Amino acid sequence: MNLLSVADIPAVQLETTRTVRDAVDGMMARKVGVVVVTEQGRITGIFTERDVMTKVVGGRLDPDRTTLGQVMSSPVYHVPATLYVQDALRNMLDRRVRNLVISNDGRVVQGTVALSNLMKFMLEYLEKNLRQMESYLGR
Repeated sequence: MNLLSVADIPAVQLETTRTVRDAVDGMMARKVGVVVVTEQGRITGIFTERDVMTKVVGGRLDPDRTTLGQVMSSPVYHVPATLYVQDALRNMLDRRVRNLVISNDGRVVQGTVALSNLMKFMLEYLEKNLRQMESYLGR
C-alpha cells in the first residue's frame, strides 16, 4: 500500500524563524504531533511533541520567543511516497525515529507519517488477514 494512504496530508510546515508557539498552534489545529521546518523552501528539520517537552519545557524556554530553528530536530529523514508501508515502518525502527517526512526531493513535502499511523495500519492489516484465515478454515 502507498505511504500517502496512511499519511497526514498536507503536512504542517513552518519556516525556521517561526516560534514554538506557532508550531504548537499548528499541531493542535491539525491534531498532529510534528511540524516540518523549512528554510527558503528547503526541509531543514522537524519539530515534534517530544521536542516541546524535552527542549522547550525541559529547557525552560519561552515558546513565544524561541524559534523553531533553535529547537528543531535534524537531520530529517524523508522518504518517497512510493515507499511501501512496511518499508517505512522498517525505516523508522532502524533509524529509531517516530516521524518521517514524505518528499521526493527535499523541497516538496507531500505529507508526514507517524509511527502510530503505521502501527494502526499494520494492526488492521493483520486483523483482516486473521479473519480471512479463520473464514477459510471454517472457524
